[in-house]
Amino acid sequence: MKMLRWVAITALIFLGITSLIGAIPLIMDPSGRILRMPLSLLEHSPFTSFLVPGIILLIGNCLLSFVVLRFVLRKLPHYERWIVLQGCVLAGWLTVQIAMIRLLLWAHYVYFAVAVILILCGWLLRAGSPKPRINE
Repeated sequence: MKMLRWVAITALIFLGITSLIGAIPLIMDPSGRILRMPLSLLEHSPFTSFLVPGIILLIGNCLLSFVVLRFVLRKLPHYERWIVLQGCVLAGWLTVQIAMIRLLLWAHYVYFAVAVILILCGWLLRAGSPKPRINE
């Protein structure tokens, strides 16, 4: 169980830091030039710039992962469920992103793996945690 927790911690740190590295340039320059991302990527999306996707990335995959990391480090009640939630948020983000940009890149595979790792770690940690006793 300790190993699963550390795997989740590592995945959350990786996700939080790399999401911050991706979100800040999108927010600072919504044209995408800093990251060499053409606005044509957004052609099939409701967005005209990378500002809103950058803000969503910052909140959903950076800030949330650091909040979940804090829960895990403090071993707050039900922290396992928060790990699963972060994995699901990441998988949802990726699915929507791929559908909107209509392009599958190598990084999507890496982050889908992170999402699966988070979901599995949270699920297995939850399955292995002591269950509350029901008084009869």
